[in-house]
Amino acid sequence: MRKIVTFGEIMMRLQPTGYKRFFQTDIYESCFGGGEANVAVSLAELGCDAVFFTRLPDNALADACIADLKKRNVDTKYILRGGDRLGLYFCEKGASQRPSAIIYDRKGSAINGIDLSEADVDGLFSEAEWFHFSGITAALSEKVLDALRALLKEAKKRKITVSCDLNYRKKLWNLQKAGEVMSELMEYTDVLISNEEECKDVFGMEARDTDVNKGRISAEGYAELAKAVMKRFKNLKVAAFTLRSSISASINIWAGVLATSDGCFCSKEYTINVIDRVGAGDSFTAGLIYGLSKGKSPLYTVEFATAASCLKHTVEGDFNITSLAEVEALMSGSGNGRVQR
Repeated sequence: MRKIVTFGEIMMRLQPTGYKRFFQTDIYESCFGGGEANVAVSLAELGCDAVFFTRLPDNALADACIADLKKRNVDTKYILRGGDRLGLYFCEKGASQRPSAIIYDRKGSAINGIDLSEADVDGLFSEAEWFHFSGITAALSEKVLDALRALLKEAKKRKITVSCDLNYRKKLWNLQKAGEVMSELMEYTDVLISNEEECKDVFGMEARDTDVNKGRISAEGYAELAKAVMKRFKNLKVAAFTLRSSISASINIWAGVLATSDGCFCSKEYTINVIDRVGAGDSFTAGLIYGLSKGKSPLYTVEFATAASCLKHTVEGDFNITSLAEVEALMSGSGNGRVQR
């Protein structure tokens, strides 16, 4: 089995119990999460050989983080150790008309001191078929961006497929910088994943007949946008979008669009009662990578990715602890939530 390598930051997530607000609680639950780590966990749950690469401090919190990844069958042996701290983020879960809120505490975290001269890059990419990163990683610091560029060049030299989740975060960088850097990184990218708003934010390209604030999403408009993005960035072979219509923080309508040289393919829609939406896009990405790396059809792949990420909305924490059988059962129509005996 060939490896799928992901590179990015993993953090400790702290949140009030239940749906309490930050100023209501004196107890915080903890777990670990971060875009590329979430993708690696999802892929490992689906039976893939997933490798997560990052830099973590040499302390007990980071030890617990690595143990959690190992428990999920993610390969952690290439993780570098050093620096002073593990990044944190605080999550207040939304409900009904109150949106979720996230506060980052990641400045000066260990990954920002990464030095690839300390890494076994040859071992990391040995027998690898896929490399995944996100716009979040590119935004962390110049040193991380330099490491990412070097890894991308190495991946392309080895003819490894590269995927990117655009993942724009306004708390990390501005639109101008994001547009410049991410346009450059598209030179190395084969598969692009985005959501309803990010292509407009980062590349200035938007879908017709869509107003995210009013909950109006046009799958046909995003199919056209996917083609336009692939035309602009010549290296892209696949472009995909998650489509979220938010009726409220608690009820979302969820679907996906995938474009290849063979055409555009849309998944069915799911109406979801949201338990935890953090990591849903990452589980879509993992489902997409799973389908494409296994040689599945574009329609199967987008249906699989959308079903996997639909299920993630029902799982607490960043990680999508969902099996291949559960995803395929939902794809086949078993979505009524009846007890399985």
